[in-house]
Amino acid sequence: GNPLHLSSLNHISLVCRSVEESTDFYQNVLGFVPIRRPGSLKFDGSWLNGHGIGIHLLQSEDPESMRKKKVINPKDNHISFQCESMGMVEKKLNEMGIDWVKQRVEEGGIYVDQLFFHDPDGFMIEICNCDDMPVVPLAGNVVRSCSRLNLQ
Repeated sequence: GNPLHLSSLNHISLVCRSVEESTDFYQNVLGFVPIRRPGSLKFDGSWLNGHGIGIHLLQSEDPESMRKKKVINPKDNHISFQCESMGMVEKKLNEMGIDWVKQRVEEGGIYVDQLFFHDPDGFMIEICNCDDMPVVPLAGNVVRSCSRLNLQ
């Protein structure tokens, strides 16, 4: 069921040490596009859009108290993006000097590769070829891929 009649993910909000640094990261590493924020918002921030979702970056009121980057742990909170070529992503991350960790998941002879890395504030990003693995609901029919799962 879909008791709230949700239709899609709209955005995620992330508190940042530096909105400028994070905007640069999401724009130049992940390909998001800055969009206009409502003028009624009375705090520093940046809105970006891309890949079917929005990212709202909010300036921390106390940047020094924010956690520092930690070890890349694939079991930590993260957001995941589907990609066209894992090899190209690895190459680009290396060229940009971004540290990453690779993990492989196998199910029934299907392999999914995952790359994990942090944004400037330590929030984890995953890039994967997850659509290669069918989504199998615990009840019902097989769905072709996560990006095609309909909650209606």
